Amino acid sequence: MNLALFAYLNAAPDSDPRLLLMAEVFAVYLIWLVPALLVIGWLRGSDRLKRPLLEAFIATLLALAASWLIGALWHTPRPFMVPVGQTFLEHAPTAAFPSNHATIMLTMAFSLMLHGGTRRIGRYLLLLALPVAWSRVYLGVHFPQDMLGALLLAAGVAALVGISRGWLILPFYHHVARRLYHLLFAPLISRGWVER
Repeated sequence: MNLALFAYLNAAPDSDPRLLLMAEVFAVYLIWLVPALLVIGWLRGSDRLKRPLLEAFIATLLALAASWLIGALWHTPRPFMVPVGQTFLEHAPTAAFPSNHATIMLTMAFSLMLHGGTRRIGRYLLLLALPVAWSRVYLGVHFPQDMLGALLLAAGVAALVGISRGWLILPFYHHVARRLYHLLFAPLISRGWVER
């Protein structure tokens, strides 16, 4: 089923170059919205935004660590390593399962959706994760199962971190993250260029 779905989604040799370019933008550049959101949210956002962003960031780091461990223990090849299908994006022959790009987007999305104040941002990230997942299969660097693995991993880690919020996130936020933020950005805070 995984191979059949990959064959259906993977680009053909004669695919429209405009569609390939659009897929490359989704596959390579859309992920940069995540660090942009984290930086802008911390510099310009209130505590209502900073706490969920910190939680989502920690959840994403834990999900990436779990993804690396899964890849180290169960090295699943990418389509071009098998080889099957067409590849339109250069990529190192690293473990494919689960997709790190999808893991990042989905963990951030699910984690932010656990908070009323950031639920809308989480939904937007979830919607943006769809073209990222599609494009990486379309361009031949992932199988559909890699995206399913990322979905399950992201949902599980976001939920576990959300449950652990009281003893994991909030103390770290109040005693480490905020103090470090104020220490590093004191000159900008005093000028009113970034939020307290």
